[in-house]
Amino acid sequence: MVDKWRSKRRTRNGLFRMKKIEAIIKPFKLDEVKEALQEVGLQGITVIEAKGFGRQKGHTELYRGAEYVVDFLPKVKLEIVLSDALVEGAVEAIRKSAQTGRIGDGKIFVSTIEEAIRIRTGETGSDAI
Repeated sequence: MVDKWRSKRRTRNGLFRMKKIEAIIKPFKLDEVKEALQEVGLQGITVIEAKGFGRQKGHTELYRGAEYVVDFLPKVKLEIVLSDALVEGAVEAIRKSAQTGRIGDGKIFVSTIEEAIRIRTGETGSDAI
């Protein structure tokens, strides 16, 4: 079974065929990012509501007269599996459309996908995405 996965890892020229983009963005930027991704030819994304903190830290709020720190800020996580050919355009679309110029704009991560399988049909590789 392991050989099955390894055999599909690389194309003839040694490059990986599929990548996964994970992007953490501000929630109010979701529609703008979605439109930008559609403009570069992406047909599907997975959106996950998330909370997190980094350099942006949190903020202080008052509740029933007591001050408390909200450590985790609302974020949206996008997951996109796509062919190598679309990665550069997708990353730029996310970066430009999610950017506000302020701390907390988010992060983009790109990783390699070993295999994809469409559950309904059994299609594999780029045919499954």
